[in-house]
Amino acid sequence: MESREIVQRAVEFRRPERVPGSMPDPYWNDFYHAGVDYPQTAENHWHRVAGDRWERIDEWGNTWARLEEFSKGEVSKGVLENLADVETIPLPDLGNPAYYQTTAERFARGKTKFCIGGLPGFAFNIARYMRRMEQYLVDLALEPEAIMTLHRRIDDILEQMIRQYARAGADAVMLGEDWGTQTNLMISPEMWRRIFKPGFVRLCGVAHEVGVKVFMHSCGKMTSIIPDLIEAGIDVLQFSQPRVHGLDTLAQWSGQVTFWCSVDNQTTLQTHDPALIEADAREMIEKLGNQGGGFIAGYCGGSEVIGVPLEVQEIACKAFVKHGWYQGRP
Repeated sequence: MESREIVQRAVEFRRPERVPGSMPDPYWNDFYHAGVDYPQTAENHWHRVAGDRWERIDEWGNTWARLEEFSKGEVSKGVLENLADVETIPLPDLGNPAYYQTTAERFARGKTKFCIGGLPGFAFNIARYMRRMEQYLVDLALEPEAIMTLHRRIDDILEQMIRQYARAGADAVMLGEDWGTQTNLMISPEMWRRIFKPGFVRLCGVAHEVGVKVFMHSCGKMTSIIPDLIEAGIDVLQFSQPRVHGLDTLAQWSGQVTFWCSVDNQTTLQTHDPALIEADAREMIEKLGNQGGGFIAGYCGGSEVIGVPLEVQEIACKAFVKHGWYQGRP
């Protein structure tokens, strides 16, 4: 099977020959990623402004800052400083068909792999930068109508992005939204369902209407809304710390959603213990991928950030390849 069919079968629980993966060479990498070819200016790229401080301005108008050259940084100034401007502030035209010509060419070159179009998140991941996180959380409690207006405007853009990715040849779109702390969801599940779930339902519905899957990355323990995400239409959940949820807990949704997980980068990888790392990889395949699919072997990029040597990550890659065959290793 080619990579594209392997991923499709795994996500649809149709028994691929092996577990799909997103690992570096020489291990399995079944995915091809592409984004929007949005016009860039010099300000959009990281540039040193003083001493060790670096800054850039993103396509939404937010100013990002960092004190080193390898991290993604954090927003130091959100573009929406006055919530009264929520209906009039200019938003980027990320659904412009002209920005997807190069994307389509890239997908055509990578057509044997499963092609994923990158989204900037759903409304939460975009709006929280526009207002900055601390103010945004206050807004959710005190100004919900204004925030929902902002969300609707963002969702309009995301809907057009999804439609353009589908026309460009994407098999899926992928968003990243880190919804959990180490212990629980960042807001109450009730607030999440009231303010955010309708947007998920809308955008997942659009994606499925045009024939693409929806993949979601989320860090932290956001276990309480996994059933809601499944109900909304999320096809794949990507976790870098699956043990924060508990593998037995995740296993209860085996067959309803596909889990794309690396060996846990907060716990197991940190031990550097080959036996524990291999056991972790095997347990995830057995518990999460036991429905004729439903599991994708992940990889933690940025070893310098998580403090794990590459040779430790390689132990996990070898374990996934060793145990990841559904129909017998050739």
